[in-house]
Amino acid sequence: MLGKRGNHMAIEKVRAYFRQWGMEGRILEFEVSSATVELAAKALNCAPERIAKTLSFKVNDHCVLIVAAGDARIDNQKFKGKFGTKAKMLSPEETEKLVGHAVGGVCPFAVNEGVKIYLDESLKRFTTVFPACGSSNSAIELTIPELEQYTNYGEWVDICKDWRE
Repeated sequence: MLGKRGNHMAIEKVRAYFRQWGMEGRILEFEVSSATVELAAKALNCAPERIAKTLSFKVNDHCVLIVAAGDARIDNQKFKGKFGTKAKMLSPEETEKLVGHAVGGVCPFAVNEGVKIYLDESLKRFTTVFPACGSSNSAIELTIPELEQYTNYGEWVDICKDWRE
């Protein structure tokens, strides 16, 4: 697990990433943990589904991040159909090493080279969503076009379940 110093370094990396667009001031930091969807929703006083959680998977020999709504769950059949392999989440150690952020603060910003990012359709029903910013007590509110602009994502995918009405 990453200590306070590592946690601080990760948010600073994200802050520097957003600085290139003058957006670093929009990063929210909390006195409480936002490491899970429930905790983040409580810290932000918003519906859990508006938390844009970033899930890390191993696909063949590389790391894939799926950014999905807080109430969505990976649909194993859809995942396999898209990526040709079973959905296998990275361990906390692998996540930190391959993504560059520790579990609880994983986000689609300022990630390590070679990490592929996908945005799930479950996010499109919201005007704004709240992804983390590299630490277990941070987030940023972004519109969907801003999420697209700042994530360096590959494509939109439909690989989640349990979120449709």
